[in-house]
Amino acid sequence: MEDCRLQLSHTLQSSLQSNGQRRYATPPQQIAAFNRRTEPQTISTTIGAWVKPESDTVIGDDVLLLNPDLDYNIHFPMQRGQLNLHSGIGGSLTSVLANMESIWTYLIRNKLDISIKDLKLYRAVLVIPDICDRTHMRELISLLLNGMGFGACFLVQDHAAATFGAGLAYACVVDVGHEKTSVSCVEDGLSQANTRIRVSYGGGDITQSLHWLLQRAAFPYTTANPTISYHDAVLLQKLKHDLCHVNMDICGCQEKNFAVRQPGKPAVRYTFQVGDECLIAPLGLFQPELFDLTGKKTVTTQKRTLSDPEDPFDAEFIRETSRRGTKENMEEAGGDTTVVTGGEEELVVDEPSGGGEFIVDSGQLPGLDTLILDSIERCGTDDLKKKMYSCILIVGGGMKFSNIGSWLQNHLSLQIPAQHRPEQIDVITVPKEVDPEIATWKGASVMSFLESAQELWLTPAMWRKHSIKILRERAPFIW
Repeated sequence: MEDCRLQLSHTLQSSLQSNGQRRYATPPQQIAAFNRRTEPQTISTTIGAWVKPESDTVIGDDVLLLNPDLDYNIHFPMQRGQLNLHSGIGGSLTSVLANMESIWTYLIRNKLDISIKDLKLYRAVLVIPDICDRTHMRELISLLLNGMGFGACFLVQDHAAATFGAGLAYACVVDVGHEKTSVSCVEDGLSQANTRIRVSYGGGDITQSLHWLLQRAAFPYTTANPTISYHDAVLLQKLKHDLCHVNMDICGCQEKNFAVRQPGKPAVRYTFQVGDECLIAPLGLFQPELFDLTGKKTVTTQKRTLSDPEDPFDAEFIRETSRRGTKENMEEAGGDTTVVTGGEEELVVDEPSGGGEFIVDSGQLPGLDTLILDSIERCGTDDLKKKMYSCILIVGGGMKFSNIGSWLQNHLSLQIPAQHRPEQIDVITVPKEVDPEIATWKGASVMSFLESAQELWLTPAMWRKHSIKILRERAPFIW
């Protein structure tokens, strides 16, 4: 991590400002000397109290007000971009789905002011990851239609919804979330299966890296511990949003302040100095060695779907019947073959399982620019590759740093193969002036109003009769 920090620091010092002058940086020792001298100032002696919960289940931001001494289990039903199944308490699929239902029900009742008994009058759009476990998808649809009682629902993949939200016919979509980053190429509302890649780092890893960098510069709030205190985790995330950027014109040290407010303690304000730590932390997306302190990471690609007992004519059935037909035809012709064209895709005989999840060391993790290049180079034709290089769409809440789009554009322009280089590379970080954090949800909402979407809705009766088989006709993606 220290080598990575030094490398990024040297890169920044050799970069140019917009006026053509070299950047300069304040020595970390000078910043640390100032921060060691700073003392916290009490700004309020009014001590707030921990909230005493009215029920045995607490959801959302109210968890932050729970006395940590109370006997509660904290659950995160989603982690690293998928359902958070684990061997501990609340880690079974049944428990995770129950937690999802509790969260959705709470939000619908308390934030949307809709009675749960009226859900039969409403329809829901379920946004799913482009790399998704079919069992989880089936259970979530069952939860919406059979468990919660929605009148209908349909599925849309997140990257396809993002292009709808941005009003784009095609794009290489980069979704940087809190705990994962996913990339795929979308054309005409379809995510190309072989271009899908997901890595398990995101905005949360940047927050923890920023904390590590600040500690090296004698961060005055020395007792901050985001792994134990959710208040500290939220505070550090706010500091990241307020401080981090990739603006080469901001040089030297900046004097900042922040307040620490926790129930049971006086509120205090800290004044401190910060330098290039504000740039180095978000640039960890391009050199993920900086995320070493958040543990082992995984790289996930689209794997071949396995047989589903509820869908006798699934992809495995089509693959096997196509394979048998091809072998019989070739035996009659007296030859051998390895490839057979069937339906919409090219099927490979004796195809390996391919894809899946791989645990890698942070030093082997691909940076954001490498992920994009790898995804686009998996496109089927040179024309499609050129189109994708010309339009990079950034969505999600994990990469909202000023000027980071320009940094990405410069990095990509140096690496794109000459034969695939477009006339112009557009990196879109604020699609249609919409917050990138909600672009995907806006796209899903737009889709629900389309006339063509009326054929996509699944009703509880349909789902009870056909289950997952109905998705071959009703899913807006290749099933």
